[in-house]
Amino acid sequence: MATGKILTIVTNAGEYEAVGYRTGLWLGELTHFYDHVTGEGFGVDIASPQGGHVPIDPESLSRTVLDDLGTGERYRDREFMNLLENTRKVAEIDVEEYDAIYFTGGHGVMFDFRSDELGAVTAKFYDSGRIVASVCHGAAGLLNVPLRNGDPLVKGKNVTGFSWREEELAQRADAVPFSLQDELTALGANYSVADKPFESYVVEDGRLITGQNPGSARAVAEAVVKALRG
Repeated sequence: MATGKILTIVTNAGEYEAVGYRTGLWLGELTHFYDHVTGEGFGVDIASPQGGHVPIDPESLSRTVLDDLGTGERYRDREFMNLLENTRKVAEIDVEEYDAIYFTGGHGVMFDFRSDELGAVTAKFYDSGRIVASVCHGAAGLLNVPLRNGDPLVKGKNVTGFSWREEELAQRADAVPFSLQDELTALGANYSVADKPFESYVVEDGRLITGQNPGSARAVAEAVVKALRG
């Protein structure tokens, strides 16, 4: 039975493990999605692997980025930003309360989305006929999802996610723990990218919807809404 609610997953990781850069949630990947789906009448709950506070990637707070699709308005919205101070813990989630799950990005997710606990929750979403979506590095949440039939979620699926070329252009190739592009491919995914780095690009494969980079978050939201409405 449809609930009209979407579970959105964000990171608790605020720094890279090997270098000193700060990281966290890429704010626009939450706000662009959130604003569109709530504007279409869907409810959104925000959860994280550990629950509680969500760090924001400082680079996602630059003036240029904040000017994009109203992200700055949300950053100035105290009520909205307070949602990131006390997120629900993934282990406490009841899948039956939601129609879809959406993984935001930001480099922080590379350190805490590839977990058994989060993977088990995601498998329940997919195996029960619900929609699974991600954007950018959020596809890290798809790497450890064993389905009921024993296959990895992404095996044989058409997907996208932050590319290695984009990682190099972002000057984070030496900081990330793995190549998201390579790991998706190693699991048997049919990985593809936009013609140019950082162009909006979304891939839909049934109930699996993935976006390549930060500029794809709104398009992922549009695809999720369309899928939920059949």
